[in-house]
Amino acid sequence: MEAYLILWIVSLVIGLVVIGVVAFLLHQIKTTAKSIDGAAAKIWTQGKLTANNTIQIPIFLTTTNRVVGNIFKSAVNIIKGSEAIKQHASGCPGCPRCILDQGNN
Repeated sequence: MEAYLILWIVSLVIGLVVIGVVAFLLHQIKTTAKSIDGAAAKIWTQGKLTANNTIQIPIFLTTTNRVVGNIFKSAVNIIKGSEAIKQHASGCPGCPRCILDQGNN
C-alpha cells in the first residue's frame, strides 16, 4: 500500500472519531439543556402560583381585619357583661331571689 493511501485512511478514521466525539458532546449538551428547561418550567410555574397567592393577600387581609374587629367588639361586650354580673353579685346577697323576683314581675 502506498503512503498516501494509508495517510488518507488514517485521516478518515481520525475524522470519524472526531465526528463521533462531537456528536456525543452535542447529545450531552442537548440532554442538559432539556433538563435545565424542565427545571426552569417548574420554577416558572411555582413563581406564577406564588404571585397568584400574593395578589390575593390584600383581599384576605381585609376580610381578616373585619372578622378580627367583630371578634374584638364581641370580646368587649363579654367583658362589660361579666363586669355587670360581678358588680351585681357583690352588692346582692340573695342573687337567686333577685332572679326569681324578676321572673314574677
